[in-house]
Amino acid sequence: MQFYLDGYRPGDPFVERPHASVADRGGDLPDTADVVIVGCGPAGLVLAAQLAQFPGIRTVILDRRDGPLEVGQADGVACRTVEMFEAFGLAGRLIDEGYQVNEVTFWQPDPGDGSSITRTGRIDDVEEGLSEMPHMIVNQARMLTYLRDHMRRSSTRAEPYYGLHATDVRIGEGSEYPVTVTVDHVEGFEPTGETSTIRAKYVVGCDGARSGVRKAIGRSLEGDAANSSWGVLDVLAVTDFPDIRLKSAIHSEHGSVLVIPREGGYLVRLYIELDNERDAEMLRERTVTPEKLAAVANRILHPYTLEVKQVGWWAVYEIGQRLCRRFDDVPDDIPDSTADSTRLPRVFIAGDACHTHSAKAGQGMNVSMADAWNLGWKLGTVLRGTSRPEVLRTYSAERQEVARELIEFDREFAAAFSTRPGQDADREEFQRYFRQQGRFTAGVAVRYEPSIVTAATTHQHLAEGFPAGMRFHSAPVIRLADAKPVHLGHAARADGAWRLYAFADRVHPAAPGSRLRALAGFLGSEKSPLTRFTPAGAEPDSVIDVRAVLQQGHRDVAVADLPPVLLPRKGPFGLTDYEKTFCPDPATDVFDLRGVSRDTGCLVVVRPDQYVAHVLPLDAYEELTGFFDGVLVEV
Repeated sequence: MQFYLDGYRPGDPFVERPHASVADRGGDLPDTADVVIVGCGPAGLVLAAQLAQFPGIRTVILDRRDGPLEVGQADGVACRTVEMFEAFGLAGRLIDEGYQVNEVTFWQPDPGDGSSITRTGRIDDVEEGLSEMPHMIVNQARMLTYLRDHMRRSSTRAEPYYGLHATDVRIGEGSEYPVTVTVDHVEGFEPTGETSTIRAKYVVGCDGARSGVRKAIGRSLEGDAANSSWGVLDVLAVTDFPDIRLKSAIHSEHGSVLVIPREGGYLVRLYIELDNERDAEMLRERTVTPEKLAAVANRILHPYTLEVKQVGWWAVYEIGQRLCRRFDDVPDDIPDSTADSTRLPRVFIAGDACHTHSAKAGQGMNVSMADAWNLGWKLGTVLRGTSRPEVLRTYSAERQEVARELIEFDREFAAAFSTRPGQDADREEFQRYFRQQGRFTAGVAVRYEPSIVTAATTHQHLAEGFPAGMRFHSAPVIRLADAKPVHLGHAARADGAWRLYAFADRVHPAAPGSRLRALAGFLGSEKSPLTRFTPAGAEPDSVIDVRAVLQQGHRDVAVADLPPVLLPRKGPFGLTDYEKTFCPDPATDVFDLRGVSRDTGCLVVVRPDQYVAHVLPLDAYEELTGFFDGVLVEV
């Protein structure tokens, strides 16, 4: 993290100076806003945290609860989500507090005694090299606290408004704020009789499976009805089950349990399958209690026992995989690729408001937060005036396809988990399936199709390890200026900027024949995208941030050898940013690790949400400019 660019000041350097508009805000709900977010769950607060990085944007966050979520709900944090939290500066806190999932064990009926279970397998939870970040378990309430703290430290000082239930959303025309949201003031979810309205440029419904925003724009969840029920118990317990501190998938003749150790060393979560026949009475009469769930768990765990000492949280949920056709208010008969720019989305839905699925695969919270980050940078840069409004169309197209793939996976995963154990081949099948789907559950299998924000793979051979449309896979490097070992991807913040990673050719960057030096010359010229798309008065890297990775070791190149575009002058004092250039880590050379051409080098264009948008030769100046012509607004 960098700070003191605007001058030294004492105190916490991670608390930004408040934007000038903060002093003018009162405590009441404003009449207008740039963006209204309905719902303070994972999707809503990631979106709010991203928009908090745009000081000039007024974002209002509404939630019908009386205050922040305190306990329960989701807990699995996929590797890709931890990578995302790193961009917000929150990964360290999450990792320090959470439980790290390292291995998974598999249990099946004992062949010698079918009424008992025995361990049949033990594997790594995450494939080696899949991500520099671990799979973590952290209470959703804590995740939301991290995001609210981030918002409070931002220059916008954003805070949610609680006790407000959005009851209607109407879209008008011919106004700067065309969307009107009507809200009921509530206490304990009960209306007080007071109502308010707020007009907005954009509205995002992150208000869950019963979304009022979704209904207001005429969308509906379509798909399978629930056909199985699961209980969830967060407990402090005494047990003789040997793998209580390992993630464990248990299949017995009496049902299935998924054991998820929780943060803190003692707490554990149990996902308990409820049998439609054996447990029919308590399901039908809705008489499920924590005690009854614990009894079912003990039935499945036999011969082991589990004595619950305290219940932290519990719930019963039904599995139903459902999906909306679109995630915005644009009519279905207008394709996302249409050239008609007169009908752009004004209202969006994200998270459970547009896709629902089971909790066992641990994807709901993660995919919801990814929805929000995908939309957040697009809304932020459009409202800032640096992105074309057409980029907003890509949100629904990209994320609806991801959700569709998730639901297909979830349907298969839920069915595989619930399958009754049989022959030895069946016992191995779930373990094999779990391993094969590791990239999906880690959140790194997403690949966006070509669009105005993601190019085709014409030059993919130049960097096989950075596939266009997939997330930028970080790698260890050495920062040139201070010889610090860092991860290349961690240089990117959730600030709405595009990244150009210039992987140099073999020639020394100070030599006349260097392709990198020639690229730097172009990027410093009047024809450069940096010049054409960076507003006057903005920092030189605020729209397009240029980074370089050299092939030479960090002791073989001097800072003085670098061209000016890699040493930008910033802030009111014109300070030099020395953190734009990196060299290979001798232990894991990034060129070899990611299949980057050593002969020619290449340019990897990365979106603000860390997905690879383009791979180009270092001298493809016209292609680079042409790509940004379709995305950014020329100044």
